[in-house]
Amino acid sequence: MEQVNSSGKVIPNETYQGKEVRLCADGKYRWVYEMNMVKNPTIFLTVFKIFFYIILAGWLIFGLFLYLIHGDVKGFLDFGKAMLIALGIMAALTLLGVLLLAAIYGGKYIVLFEMDEEEVKHIQMPRQFKKAQAVSMLAALVGIAAKKPTTAGAGLLAAGKTASTSEYKKVRRVVPRRAFHLIKVNQLLEKNQIYVPDEDFDFVYNYIQSRCCNARSK
Repeated sequence: MEQVNSSGKVIPNETYQGKEVRLCADGKYRWVYEMNMVKNPTIFLTVFKIFFYIILAGWLIFGLFLYLIHGDVKGFLDFGKAMLIALGIMAALTLLGVLLLAAIYGGKYIVLFEMDEEEVKHIQMPRQFKKAQAVSMLAALVGIAAKKPTTAGAGLLAAGKTASTSEYKKVRRVVPRRAFHLIKVNQLLEKNQIYVPDEDFDFVYNYIQSRCCNARSK
């Protein structure tokens, strides 16, 4: 029988087993994603967007000050040109930073994802981890006959470096970016990035979107 959330969205009861996404013995879905940090521009775009908004805000605040207080249109435009140059410099530095980070991580960003009825987690694995290691650990949770799935899950999470958690009830927007294998799960003050292989993308997006009763989708 289908469930319905407080906004009237239908929440299907899945027992999905995809190419990478697996239903584990503790009732949570988990998968490991290996992102090529050079080919996938997501990290660069995320960091660059922050600098863009900071520089744009600086131009509007100080540029408008020149115009409104001194009536200096030329100063306003010249300041805008300076900000564009600064933006270009920041773009170059951001690109170099991403390439350096990619070199440190061996070109790969290994992430474990975990989702259930309440939340979805983005768990960064230590940089010395290989995808094969993470998948081997994940395999311990997949079998329904596992005797202690909670203990196994705790061990897997302990291997993670950092985690970002999105509670569905706090999510305000869910944005799919299939070309980047990315689902943006945004709360008011926190944005989470969920990477999904193309074969499992629709299932994960529908699973998350249907449970975010206060979110709008794009």
